Amino acid sequence: MNFNNKHNRFYPNLPKKNSFYRGRYPYRSIRDYGPEPFVININKATLQNTTFRTSLWTGTFLQLTLMSIDVGGEIGLEVHHDIDQFIRIEQGEGLVMMGDQKDDLYFREPVKDDYVIFIPAGKWHNLINTGHTPIKLYSIYAPPNHPHGTIHVTKDDETH
Repeated sequence: MNFNNKHNRFYPNLPKKNSFYRGRYPYRSIRDYGPEPFVININKATLQNTTFRTSLWTGTFLQLTLMSIDVGGEIGLEVHHDIDQFIRIEQGEGLVMMGDQKDDLYFREPVKDDYVIFIPAGKWHNLINTGHTPIKLYSIYAPPNHPHGTIHVTKDDETH
């Protein structure tokens, strides 16, 4: 069965093959679509995002956010005591650091496009953009870390 055929008699309302978004609502902007069922081309959404952080989907036990970190910028040193985190870099390069204490980040690894980062609960961590283009990434938190609908246009918005 071809789900991308616009004449598909079983699913006539499916979007065209090159559509950016498939879901209950027509695509208008990147926003939080949780906790409803949702499907998206995550690569395209991540590369399109220009905000420091936008929650794309927030459920009861999991959250996905999109991030864009400017050249020379960073996520900022942080720890999530009861949250595991997964990061996938779609564009850019940087340095990830982790450790048990905020003044002892003994784990340091360069990262770039297509790399993933696993951050165990309780680890202090930071990601610094060391490249020449913004880092575009998506991050999965389990359980959610930010309120549903979070949008931080810049890093400064995070603290306000």
